[in-house]
Amino acid sequence: MNVPLEPDPYVSPRIQFGTELRKFRLLAGFTQQKLCIPLHVSVSHLSMIENGHRAPTVELARGADHLLNTGSALTALLDRLNRAATQLPLWFRPWLEFEREAEALRMWEPLMVPGLLQTEDYARAILSREPGVDDEQIEESVTARMDRQNILKRSMPPMLWIVLDEGVLHRPIASPEVMRGQFEHLLEAGENLRVSLQILPYKAHSVVGLLGGFVVAEMSRSAAPVAYIDSQSTEDRVTDRPEEVKGLAFRHDVIRADALSRHDSLGMIKETIRGWKT
Repeated sequence: MNVPLEPDPYVSPRIQFGTELRKFRLLAGFTQQKLCIPLHVSVSHLSMIENGHRAPTVELARGADHLLNTGSALTALLDRLNRAATQLPLWFRPWLEFEREAEALRMWEPLMVPGLLQTEDYARAILSREPGVDDEQIEESVTARMDRQNILKRSMPPMLWIVLDEGVLHRPIASPEVMRGQFEHLLEAGENLRVSLQILPYKAHSVVGLLGGFVVAEMSRSAAPVAYIDSQSTEDRVTDRPEEVKGLAFRHDVIRADALSRHDSLGMIKETIRGWKT
């Protein structure tokens, strides 16, 4: 049996692969115990893969295809999932899974509109400034960034608690037309009931977040929160160390306390749009 499968942008790749593996296992009449022995993995290991808590290997996918008589369905699915991930920087890939599975994302961004709320033109303007990239790499990166935004189209998307520095509204990343389109999109997003968008004004004199942006992902009740720290380093950007994540969550609360209300923040964005028009 060789069933063509396509990655679902609304579902975590690990969860999608695990779901398909479990489906094919049950269709073939295999218990986890019966399948794990020839695959040379423990029952708990196989269970974690089926539940999306552990990433599968190519060897496991190939062995499962052979044992379950699925042709190359699972191997091909894993290959497509892996190729989709390669469009993102290596240091960012560990975060992508947490972002997709989060119930809430608490963001602080002092420099630019967060990737989840960027328009295609705004994202292209940012990504085209990366040293040494060609047109094809730029378009692949833009596509990958837009694909990330599919989590906001789910029937139950994560709750977003976003605080942006006022400077984000005035920094000329691209042409006035692109900037205007970006902030019109931001305004629309901010009116969504599952998005709390606030602006930290210059007059707050806040310095708590000046060292850089970060995101705290609140997972399900059974999983600990995880954080992504924006920096120039290509390593150690994702952390689940409890004290570090707790400290960032506290910083987000402090920054948010100094920010304008949601209503006043949206009003400031509207004023910014008018400014970019002139």
